[in-house]
Amino acid sequence: MKNVGTVVGVFLLVFLSAVLVVIPEFAAAPSEQQTPGTKPSAGNPAEPIPAFHAQPPTGDLPPTMEPSIYSEKVVFNAYVVAGRVRKVLYQQPCYCHCDRSSGHSSLLDCFVGRHGSGCDVCQKEAFYAYEQTRRGKTPGQIRDGIIHGEWQKVNVAKYEKDYLPPLSTPAK
Repeated sequence: MKNVGTVVGVFLLVFLSAVLVVIPEFAAAPSEQQTPGTKPSAGNPAEPIPAFHAQPPTGDLPPTMEPSIYSEKVVFNAYVVAGRVRKVLYQQPCYCHCDRSSGHSSLLDCFVGRHGSGCDVCQKEAFYAYEQTRRGKTPGQIRDGIIHGEWQKVNVAKYEKDYLPPLSTPAK
């Protein structure tokens, strides 16, 4: 009889362990902040779009980390542009899937902390959002480009220089 109790106990322990492994998968599902009915990424039809805010922020946004703490020019410039287009980044998904791994709700969260300093996906998406904002694109248009993988074509080499054009002069 004692062996039956041990077997049942082990079974329950294994079952509960399996449940704990499965629950985070459901918790990592796309956020409610995502536009209802959005389609999966064009790059991978089976992959859901990461979390983002479909509407502009209604209140103040947190500041991005100070760029000067980073000595690498690309990282420095990624934080500079992120600070310039915070409202746009707030409305963008991040395809490094930090919504799943770090609980981020948009691309902006990557630059509020140190995450963006070590992630080339975040950096390229920020540069893409900055460039498209300078071209007069809306956050929704920028999001469509990010979803379709256009951020992957960003030439990061130009961000290895000191000078970044100001956001206030849109390129035509």
